[in-house]
Amino acid sequence: MQRFTNLVDLLSAGAADAIAIKAPSARPLSYDALRANQRKTVETLNSFGIGRQDRVAIVLPNGPEMATAFVSIAAGATAAPLNPVYRADEFEFYMSDLHAKALVVEKGSTSPALAIAEKLNIQILELIPSDEGIGAFTLIQAKPQAAAAPQLPGLAKPEDIALILHTSGTTSRPKIVPLSHINVCASACNVRDNLKLGVADCGLNIMPLFHIHGLIAGLLAPLAAGSSIFCTPGFNALKFFSWMTEAKPTWYTAVPTMHQTILTRASQNQEVIKANPLRFLRSSSSSMPPQVIGELETAFNAPLVESYGMTEAAHQMASNPLPPAKRIPGTVGVAAGPEIAIMDEQGNLLERGATGEIVIRGPNVTAGYENNPKANGEAYANGWFRTGDQGVMDAEGYLSITGRLKEIISRGGEKISPREVDEILMDHPAVLQVVTFGIPHDKLGEEVGAAVVLREGVTVTEKELREFAAIRLADFKVPRKILFLDEIPKGATGKLQRIGLAAKLGL
Repeated sequence: MQRFTNLVDLLSAGAADAIAIKAPSARPLSYDALRANQRKTVETLNSFGIGRQDRVAIVLPNGPEMATAFVSIAAGATAAPLNPVYRADEFEFYMSDLHAKALVVEKGSTSPALAIAEKLNIQILELIPSDEGIGAFTLIQAKPQAAAAPQLPGLAKPEDIALILHTSGTTSRPKIVPLSHINVCASACNVRDNLKLGVADCGLNIMPLFHIHGLIAGLLAPLAAGSSIFCTPGFNALKFFSWMTEAKPTWYTAVPTMHQTILTRASQNQEVIKANPLRFLRSSSSSMPPQVIGELETAFNAPLVESYGMTEAAHQMASNPLPPAKRIPGTVGVAAGPEIAIMDEQGNLLERGATGEIVIRGPNVTAGYENNPKANGEAYANGWFRTGDQGVMDAEGYLSITGRLKEIISRGGEKISPREVDEILMDHPAVLQVVTFGIPHDKLGEEVGAAVVLREGVTVTEKELREFAAIRLADFKVPRKILFLDEIPKGATGKLQRIGLAAKLGL
């Protein structure tokens, strides 16, 4: 299939009258109308003094306008989507750090970002929906003002920065990741090709569009195939199956916690599933317990494709292929875009079967963090980007992640992969969800802890779970403390976060 090098070309994949964007109870938007919206937005931004490489912070609720605003703004400026639920101090940090030239909000917004934009003297642009179809919009200045012509007007060039995101910063100050049009288009095409997306497909997007997973796999990959996206206001387990009925999707992508919540409601929605058969389900952003993969595949009678991605790779790095090719649950599949290798601490590439750090290189990988020579010095080795994940590749090239290097628990010198403990505890019939994490310990450095959510109507004691784990785990890996929770704390994108969990739970 055709490859693209900027977001203007990428939108050429769709036929003029084909549907690009759909949403609940709304008139769809055609590719022709989306392309016209993109061109008009770039002209409007230029008239407000904003051009290529100028940063535009976008604070919009999830949905069709957020989707179209991203592809339209990034075509002539640098889009910086921010989580709309941030507090004022978070907006101040991100908007200052980005050197944002403008902020886009919906007309009538009461976001705390507005006061911060005023304080930082950032131009405020209001988005007003127009009637060409759902997601079409115009931008106006909140305070009309004359503007000098931008230094770099017109449509984006392949090397221009399309998207700026911050890393989640679980252990340090968040780092700025600039992604060029080449980076995001390469990744979108990698996802499209891996999933064999075509014009007949319709993706049900429940992922947030301020995060790399939603932007690339949920939005740009289907657009690169000329297919359609049903844009929801964000994940809602109570509405998921009614959206399925309305959207008639052929696939959806989500993080494991979303899949697990959908699974709890799948048995009472079997008629909806049968009436709207999915071609596949996709999971990414954190590891999916193999037990849950099996349950989802049974419930939906469709294969689940587990993928591996990160912001610095513009999302996808590896993925299990679709049938009839082999999927191996518990692995993240084979390289699906960039080259992947395993490296030791000295920067030497290792043989298949050896455990080390997962490293990548390819057109989807960022050229480097912004204004952060220290981080760049640590992140790149001999032309490879170091992911910070530990893993092993088998003889056929299937990659297994054994843990985040920063998440590996070091108990008295013994190294423990939290994922290994997760998978053992998930085998217990009473366990619905589990996150293993390190608890600070004065003598051992760290001790093993686990946060567990039980299935409805089942009970198990801490002692019984520890005994269950002890049968299959070396003694030093058995959790010394197991906490039973109604819900495990999650990050903004629904990912379970191990780092800092001990502190969050008061341990």
